[in-house]
Amino acid sequence: MKKTGVLALSLLFSLATSFECANEPPKGRIVTVLSIDGGGIRGIIPGTILAFLESKLQELDGPNARIAQYFDVISGTSTGGLITALLAAPDKHNQPLFSAKDINKFYFENGPKIFTQDNASAAGPMYDGKYLRLIIKELLGNITMNQTLTDVIIPTFDIKLLQPMIFSTSDAKAKSSKNALLADVCVATSAAPTGFPAHYFETKYEDGKTRSFNLIDGGVAATNPTQVAITHIFNKILKGNFKFVDIKPMDTTKVLVVSLGVGKAKFEEKYNASMVSQWSLINWIFDKGATPLIDVYSAASTDMVDIQVTSLFQALGAEKNYLRIQDDNLIGNTTSGDIATTKNMEALADIGNKLLEKSVARVNIETGAFEPVLEEGTNSEALFRFAKLLSDEKKIRLTN
Repeated sequence: MKKTGVLALSLLFSLATSFECANEPPKGRIVTVLSIDGGGIRGIIPGTILAFLESKLQELDGPNARIAQYFDVISGTSTGGLITALLAAPDKHNQPLFSAKDINKFYFENGPKIFTQDNASAAGPMYDGKYLRLIIKELLGNITMNQTLTDVIIPTFDIKLLQPMIFSTSDAKAKSSKNALLADVCVATSAAPTGFPAHYFETKYEDGKTRSFNLIDGGVAATNPTQVAITHIFNKILKGNFKFVDIKPMDTTKVLVVSLGVGKAKFEEKYNASMVSQWSLINWIFDKGATPLIDVYSAASTDMVDIQVTSLFQALGAEKNYLRIQDDNLIGNTTSGDIATTKNMEALADIGNKLLEKSVARVNIETGAFEPVLEEGTNSEALFRFAKLLSDEKKIRLTN
């Protein structure tokens, strides 16, 4: 009886251990992050690059490979938030609802209808946002934040509370009040001041009480959401909630980041200290057809993130783990976020394709200038290198 009892206990322990191991997340070697800037119709530029990256993943892993299957976190602001949602939304079989090549198809088919002033009020925003809300609801239906295929992060800004409001899959799983419809979050993060109406919606707390959101474009808080995504990952690591990779906080040697910009206007010396020292409030808001204050905040928000993230990766000698792809030489209509003519959209797609063949570039921490790194090849070569790393990481996790 004693032997039988010992054998039974041993068997139970073995089964329990096997069950525990079977439910442990598969261990890998690196944490993978994708970040996409905001910028209206210029989302065609990162859309082009993502289609290329996904095609390389498909060359390695077959035609069913999709971006969301390879990244632990995908973050996006404004138009980048919409791209994030399209990449991570599940179909009825819990597989990606859209492929990366569908992104530019979305812009070409819907951009002219989103950016139309036919129904706009002379006293209100430039666009009424009705078609934007309609098409996003049609595409995403009743999918909620907690259902995305990977952890997504989409910044917005609550105009009533005057504070950033960041929606993420992990928060949605932990708190019912943050488990909003993915469509609502997309509309909110795209509600650029003066461009589209602010977006209001409600969720429920665990006790059934209502939580209200009064949201505008996440770009006022984080046009470039790369740092938001990295901070999110390190917070999860600190709390012991990241189980896929054994990693210490701030260890960028085990973090792989692809950060995609939407392009910015070619640099020109518009202002100087002597000029602006004479300006009134009106001049700062609008001067000779330009919007200096908006230009300053937009450039600072995007570039400061790039400088800080570059510094973080360089500090541990891991600068090759951070790939920022951005075109800083846009001119004419391509600098606009809302010119959705066929000609301009085709020009933006062409910029994305040409950007793939440009040299990898990295921000100079001292000057803030974006400088080519010739020894690292072209952006397309760097993306193919990243695709191999992403593919290997997925296979390691599946094996484990």
